[in-house]
Amino acid sequence: MAPPTGSDRLLRGAVRRTAGTTAALLLCSVAGAACSLAVPALAGRTLDLLLHDRPGAGTWLLWTAVLLAAEVLLETGSVLLTQLANARATAWIRLRALGGLLGTAPHRAASHAGGDVAARLCVNATDSGTAPAALATSVSSVLVPIGALVALTLIHPWTAAVFVAGLPLLLLLLRAFATQSSDSVGHYQRAQGAVAARLAEALGGARTIAAADTARHEEERVLAPLPEMARHGTRMWLVHGRAVARSGVLLPLLTTAVVAVAGIGLAAGEVSVGGQRAATRDPALAAGIGGIAAPLGTLVRARSAARRTAELADLAPMSHGSAVLPADGPGHLELRGVRVTRDGVSLITDVTLAIGGGSTVAVVGRSGAGKSTLAAVAGRLTDPDAGSVRLDGVDLAALSRSELRGATAYAFARPVFDGGATPTVGAALAAGTGPDRSPATPASVRDAATAACADTFVRLLPLGYETPVDDAPLSGGESQRLGLARAFMGRGRLMILDDATSSLDTATERQVETALATPSRACTRLIVAHRVSTAARADLVVWMEAGRVRRAGPHSLLWEEPEYRAVFTAEAAQAAQTAQAAEATQTAEATQTVEGAQAMQAALTAQAKPADAPRRPARSDAPPATAVPGALPSSAVPGMGAGE
Repeated sequence: MAPPTGSDRLLRGAVRRTAGTTAALLLCSVAGAACSLAVPALAGRTLDLLLHDRPGAGTWLLWTAVLLAAEVLLETGSVLLTQLANARATAWIRLRALGGLLGTAPHRAASHAGGDVAARLCVNATDSGTAPAALATSVSSVLVPIGALVALTLIHPWTAAVFVAGLPLLLLLLRAFATQSSDSVGHYQRAQGAVAARLAEALGGARTIAAADTARHEEERVLAPLPEMARHGTRMWLVHGRAVARSGVLLPLLTTAVVAVAGIGLAAGEVSVGGQRAATRDPALAAGIGGIAAPLGTLVRARSAARRTAELADLAPMSHGSAVLPADGPGHLELRGVRVTRDGVSLITDVTLAIGGGSTVAVVGRSGAGKSTLAAVAGRLTDPDAGSVRLDGVDLAALSRSELRGATAYAFARPVFDGGATPTVGAALAAGTGPDRSPATPASVRDAATAACADTFVRLLPLGYETPVDDAPLSGGESQRLGLARAFMGRGRLMILDDATSSLDTATERQVETALATPSRACTRLIVAHRVSTAARADLVVWMEAGRVRRAGPHSLLWEEPEYRAVFTAEAAQAAQTAQAAEATQTAEATQTVEGAQAMQAALTAQAKPADAPRRPARSDAPPATAVPGALPSSAVPGMGAGE
């Protein structure tokens, strides 16, 4: 027997999760089916008693009415239980898929575009969640025809024989329907996901599209899969329509043949009037095997949708241990022979570094040098393919999830704030404390915002810290400052800033760095830097090139090398182009609201300030960072001898 696929495991889990509700639904469906089968027999018996003026007809009539009422109530209960089972199964499947997506390394989920993920979590998860109820309904859909065939056999064997003779044609019809529907539904759902993915991309770049006046082109790109959707959707409904049309011809013919045979038996005295009356309804119930097409179609769509949803649920999770960090550790970070390869391409190779606790390290290099990959490995947003990363002597892979995330804090170039989970600006910052720590106080939130130079503009928002985060008119620099404030709330022993100050002016960046250096926020700081001023103020500069550490040392010594200086020249040119594009976009946005215009004007004015000249960093009380011997020979840095 072939092992179950991811979609089968997901659907089995949904059935187990809704076992109670599904069992109740199955009981209601079977009981309703039993009532449906009993009513014709009771009605026929009542008719015979009335025609022959025998006693007990009233009792049989009462039981017929009771069963009719029970059938209605059970059908109502089945509908309610179906909706409840669908909701619970959908919620469980959606949480499994979301857990798989959030529990894996970011690079494993990167192949799934945002819009496609939304389609899988919303549309496909909903379709998958209908499987348990459809399975229960399918059981009752099979029991009713079987019971009806038994009833026909009891009325007259030839009535059952006539119906059975036409049964193979009905089964072939159902088989063709299931096969053709599965193929059409699968293609339709994939095209649907492609449209959703492209739409999400277009919405994310709406400002750029408006500035470039490419709306028409984007509209054509987003809707490009629509003809494929239409083709497969049309085919899907044609398959359904043909099945309904064929069954609409076949089933009445079978019913007519059964009634005719029952009529012949009535004329011959082999069938009573009540039996002939029951025979007029039992064929319809027996033909109800065609009614399995509806739950069967639901199961086909659910299994096809589960394949797509299971791809998220089955993403390889990042494993975590149970180790804890030593108390009061300084945040000593060590990378030993780290290598990261993605799709056959080496992003970083043989990186070995030792960073002293409490020091500030700037990681510099041209675009594509591996800076962000190094930052991701340092805080275990991704695992290396070779080598290890240790924090205060403990391998990051051995730490528990809560210990790891409590010890590390991240800030990014484009921070994201979820207005659903953290509706206000204050709540968005307070989320930086993490779920396993004491809730943040308003005073600590304001303190973190002040350190990130965000308190001033937050107070100017319409409701201050209570302003809905989705409605706050923020410039790029203001968003970055909120991201920094959220990272400050963590107070971990390792802080990683991945280009998190690129939109700040030099004066604000200097204030942020000063806040980072205060004793109350003593931690090891790894900063992906593009500015000369940032590198100049760091204790150590790690110069990346083609995924390797080319040099590491003080900025003042590295500055003597022309190729090192060229790194900042190239970055400056790229930053200038980005700034021009951002300025054009922000100018277009500024016409929408006065508040937005004022915020963007302030950001552009601040960015226009001249950058600080490179200078020797001030001495810090924190122990300096060093490179592991062998990975970075100190003699390779001009001006540094072997004994220095």
